[in-house]
Amino acid sequence: MFKIMKYLGEFKASVIAVIFLLILQAYCDLSLPSYTSDIVDVGIEQGGIENAVPEIMREETFNGICLLTAEDVLIRENYQQNKDGNYELKAEEPETIAALDEAMREAIVTLYHQGNAQEELSDTMAAQMAVMFVRAEYEALGLDLNAIQTRYLLTTGGKMLLMTILMMTASIAVGFLAAKVSAGIGMRLRNRVFRKVVSFSHAEMDKFSTASLITRSTNDIQQVQMVAVMLLRMVCYAPILGIGGIIKVVNTRTGMGWIIVVAVVLILALVGTLMKIAMPKFKLMQTLVDRMNLVSREILTGIPVIRAFSREKYEEERFDKANKELMSTQIFTNRVMTFMMPTMMLIMNAIAVAIVWFGSQGIDMGNLQIGDMMAFITYSMQIVMSFLMLTMISVMLPRAGVAAERIEEIINTEPTILDTAQVQDEKLTGKGIVAFENVNFRYPGAEEDALSDISFVAEPGKTTAVIGSTGCGKSTLLHLIPRFYDVTGGRITIDGIDIRELSQKKLRSMLGFVPQKGVLFSGTIASNLKFAGEEKISDEMMREAAEIAQAKEFIESKNEKYESPIAQGGTNVSGGQKQRLSIARAIAGRPEVFLFDDSFSALDYKTDAVLRKALHEKIADATVIIVAQRISTILHADQIIVLDDGKIAGIGKHEELLQNCTAYQEIAKSQLSEAELKGGTRNE
Repeated sequence: MFKIMKYLGEFKASVIAVIFLLILQAYCDLSLPSYTSDIVDVGIEQGGIENAVPEIMREETFNGICLLTAEDVLIRENYQQNKDGNYELKAEEPETIAALDEAMREAIVTLYHQGNAQEELSDTMAAQMAVMFVRAEYEALGLDLNAIQTRYLLTTGGKMLLMTILMMTASIAVGFLAAKVSAGIGMRLRNRVFRKVVSFSHAEMDKFSTASLITRSTNDIQQVQMVAVMLLRMVCYAPILGIGGIIKVVNTRTGMGWIIVVAVVLILALVGTLMKIAMPKFKLMQTLVDRMNLVSREILTGIPVIRAFSREKYEEERFDKANKELMSTQIFTNRVMTFMMPTMMLIMNAIAVAIVWFGSQGIDMGNLQIGDMMAFITYSMQIVMSFLMLTMISVMLPRAGVAAERIEEIINTEPTILDTAQVQDEKLTGKGIVAFENVNFRYPGAEEDALSDISFVAEPGKTTAVIGSTGCGKSTLLHLIPRFYDVTGGRITIDGIDIRELSQKKLRSMLGFVPQKGVLFSGTIASNLKFAGEEKISDEMMREAAEIAQAKEFIESKNEKYESPIAQGGTNVSGGQKQRLSIARAIAGRPEVFLFDDSFSALDYKTDAVLRKALHEKIADATVIIVAQRISTILHADQIIVLDDGKIAGIGKHEELLQNCTAYQEIAKSQLSEAELKGGTRNE
């Protein structure tokens, strides 16, 4: 709740405007029952005569009233005699009219009874009798009573129409501002979450699953956005309407206020009970939505593997289990909330029946007018509706609160990899010499180092290859250079400067990284090859990069060539084509250092050999570091680093390692023939 209020606080001007408009709307809404009561009681029952103060009366009536009241001075001050001898009212102020009404009522009732003995009358009956006397006086003067009634009805009806138009305008304006504020909150939260996620290192990405990040960026923000609208339109309005309704009920003086008290107690008891039952389930629901998204994503992305192993039935059951868990929780909460609505309606209808029952008794005894009872019913319904609105939003608040906490968890997570306060970018020579100096690395939460005491230098114009068994840390080593992770011991330098003293932007602009799994973005071939920046990469550079990566032939064979569309994830190109485009993208940026993370695995031997030859010729001045599984890819590397269980088992050229590195010999025996081992080379 407080987090959502914090988000609303960023739009103070709009929120203040909404509150002002809601007060105006509530004022109009609360005024309408009073006007309805006046139309029934004054306009219809009293013929448009509002009180016991005649606008005009005969001289004998005036004198009789003055004779029978102690406030004759007040009456004489506010009436004047016209040329016909009748007395006309001068006063117009509401306070004076109210004082005259109180002063003249008892005298008029006495005159009405013409001095006969009279029983003690209630205020309501006395007021009605006084109005009947005024009406008889008007009739005696020959005034048009129908015209008086019609004028009152039209005047009061016009005020009601004006209030309704004003209320409708305020409601529309509130809806517009609330929608604008909630959309702004959603936009800002999405921006913050996206920018924070983009700044995350691999450590933070490992902490939050992709499915959870997607849920938090979409479903959770939508929950907050929806509740923000409800807060502005209902939660702010309900207290204003409820308090105003209570004040109005008190002013009606019907003696039935106890009915409202009983109703409010019943509603609070109902809401408290339901919230105690439903709250834990609402908190569980977001976790189950995460689980559902995770399972869905795994199944949809792994359909080829699932089909290959005939695991459709198992995955259907896994999905069905997650789906049913979410469904059962939603059904439970929906049933609880469904129970709430008819119970609230029962309370509302019971209130209406109680008011009619006890109100009719008051009308029968002359203590209450029909219009007052109608107004009381309307105000009671408004009070109950305000509680109902608060109840409805209380159903949504727990889930939105959980969603806001999950969003804040991302926003408040600080990336572990940050730029230092004083970067040393200007000290770079641009040569691209990469050096590992006694580097150690341990994954967050791991008990052992993934890499231990790694030291080597990769020089410009030379190819450094990294090879080893699966899981020995080859890709981890490569990921340390762009600072996807930071070393936990030792240091990595470029041109003698610790990469942690460089800005991430500058560091990564020097690198051409090709991941193990080729990643393409929706767009065109050209937009993917110019991913480093269209202002930086010309069409000529793009074509040259495609030619070096052996991608030119299949690009030129397409009808739209470089403008050919690429589907999301590059699903409309083969694995080898995707890999070549990824390599071309790295080459097009003309970096000082190339990092190939097993980037030739999807290529056939011929394409692999031609591509490596083109690389050697065209980017001869760059530092090249290759992680490979196949020895054939790194046969002619200037330096081969053999990793074994996170440690360097040997460094040297192919021929040297065949002679003195046991780990390399084992890899070579598994991939090369006896002739190739003896010859120290492999025909391409």
